Amino acid sequence: MAKKVVPETDRRRRRPTKQGVVLTEKLIVETALRMLHQHGREGLTVRRLGMALGADPSTLYRYFRGTDDLTLAIADELIGRAMRGWRATGDWRTDLRELGLRIHTAYLNHPEAAVLTANRVSGRANEITSDEMILGILRSTGLPDPDVVRIYQAFIDQTLAFAALDAASLALPEAARAADEEVWRATYARLPRETHPNISATAPLLIERMNDSAYPTALEMLLDSAAATLKAA
Repeated sequence: MAKKVVPETDRRRRRPTKQGVVLTEKLIVETALRMLHQHGREGLTVRRLGMALGADPSTLYRYFRGTDDLTLAIADELIGRAMRGWRATGDWRTDLRELGLRIHTAYLNHPEAAVLTANRVSGRANEITSDEMILGILRSTGLPDPDVVRIYQAFIDQTLAFAALDAASLALPEAARAADEEVWRATYARLPRETHPNISATAPLLIERMNDSAYPTALEMLLDSAAATLKAA
């Protein structure tokens, strides 16, 4: 049976931990993010998190029903960081581009957390707020709602998919990541034109582009498609 989560107001009245801090959901999430960065996904356990906070691990169940509930909170925190300070300009394309780049960047700032959470739907406050904003931007264009939802789904799924893909590369050990990046120069660039004419012809361009994220390009392509839909409508 799931453990009862104590209301936030009750949690704040608890005594400080051994480190002299009062536990809050935000503090736990921020500590979990730091541990993911330092130790990877395998290093984030309730026991280790309790030790890092100077609290008994069982105390964490006053704030989260389990590690999966904590994972959803981490996902929502990343979205919240992406949205922090954002202001709409009133131009739908400019606003969507900025939001997409912000979300992608927020996830890449925490690659281990991104790989862990990019495919999750938390239903928490920051996620709901961002979805409301994105849908509002698209509906402000006058597009019918079926087109709005179609573009919204492509926009958010593409953003999170690239965040997970790019974060997975960043989460690799440095030597492995460097080896992957070198393949374009060490292998692809040396393939003979006789057997691989297309790779050979484009090798310099492949070397130039393939170690960078394709997300900005993919985002512009999606926005172009949305603009074409708007023009047709």
